[in-house]
Amino acid sequence: MTDTRRQFLKNTAVATALSQTRVLGANDRVRIGCIGTGGRGRYLLEKATRVGGIEIVALCDVYEPRRMEAREKLAPQADLYVDHHQLLARKDIDGVVIGSPDHWHTPMTIDAVRAGKDVYVEKPVTHAIPEGEQLIQAVRATRQIVQVGYQQRSWDHFQMGREIVRSGKLGKVSLVLSSWYQNYIASAKLTTVFDQNKLDWKRFLGNAPQRPFDPYRFGKWRMFWDYGGGHLTDLYSHFGDVIQWYMANDTPVSVAANGGIYFLDYPECPDTITAAYDYGRFAVTYTGTLNGSLEGGSITFRGSQALMRITRDGFAVYAEGVIPIEKTQHPAPVIEMRSQADGSQPHVANWLDCIRSRKEPNCPVEPAVAAARAAHLGNMAYRGKAIARL
Repeated sequence: MTDTRRQFLKNTAVATALSQTRVLGANDRVRIGCIGTGGRGRYLLEKATRVGGIEIVALCDVYEPRRMEAREKLAPQADLYVDHHQLLARKDIDGVVIGSPDHWHTPMTIDAVRAGKDVYVEKPVTHAIPEGEQLIQAVRATRQIVQVGYQQRSWDHFQMGREIVRSGKLGKVSLVLSSWYQNYIASAKLTTVFDQNKLDWKRFLGNAPQRPFDPYRFGKWRMFWDYGGGHLTDLYSHFGDVIQWYMANDTPVSVAANGGIYFLDYPECPDTITAAYDYGRFAVTYTGTLNGSLEGGSITFRGSQALMRITRDGFAVYAEGVIPIEKTQHPAPVIEMRSQADGSQPHVANWLDCIRSRKEPNCPVEPAVAAARAAHLGNMAYRGKAIARL
């Protein structure tokens, strides 16, 4: 084969590959759609709008009022869809934001990457452990960018906290304590009356068991096993990802959990839970309840030389040996960083940057699958009232 012939074939292959990818518009403008335009989906779209350089062209939701509200507030020219496959079939969309219930995250992400779309999908990225490998294989079989919504990975003080743990400044870390408290009592009763004539209930259920319409299952789906996973997938999953990221270990050896439904009258998932994870060389605990929000959420890394407590407001590092043994107050912090920002906006910005550069995003699918797996193991332990092992 002549060199000219080889070059012709090479150029043809390159041209074919390029023809399969939509070229970004003027000024690298990214055209995006959103699947699931409830509160979180709209919030992420608003963050993307603040980042700039985007055009929201399509909105999809099974409930008409949410589609209409998203278009009215964020994208008056956007086309509306009930079926996400119709949105994904459009050739002029670069990326999609997926803010659906958890049980739709993996199927919709797989559909999106196979349709040639880049994806920002909310956590947890899976609804069951077996979905993890399916998702990774589907994403890696394409060249699509997938960012999962663990926004701590793009938050400046969480990035700095990781550097401190990895530097060894804390010494040997053998115990990580985490907790998250929210007040669900204040919103325990539904105040919204859903119009069933404007809801595609069967499409909402998807691969979940078929059931008659239930306003609580629709309005508070996170607390039902068919669609969510309660505390551990919704809240702990964020911190579990941080812990596994900091400690460079994403595989617990065993998990034990207990708790129950002690004060809410509608959920299947526990309103109060404690989970304990053994990672072989360190232990992790999580405690959470939904009857009050004081203290919010935090992670404490207990090391032999120092302790670090990190929250969404910032972090502080306290050295050992400064105050007398057994005294309960903290000494003055030796390192401290405060944050007034919201990690969601830089996380969305990182995704948009990666759509343009084709670089790996801050939270690709592999660590996100591992974080979700830890949460699922905790729920398996709770539901079995026994230790769950890999």
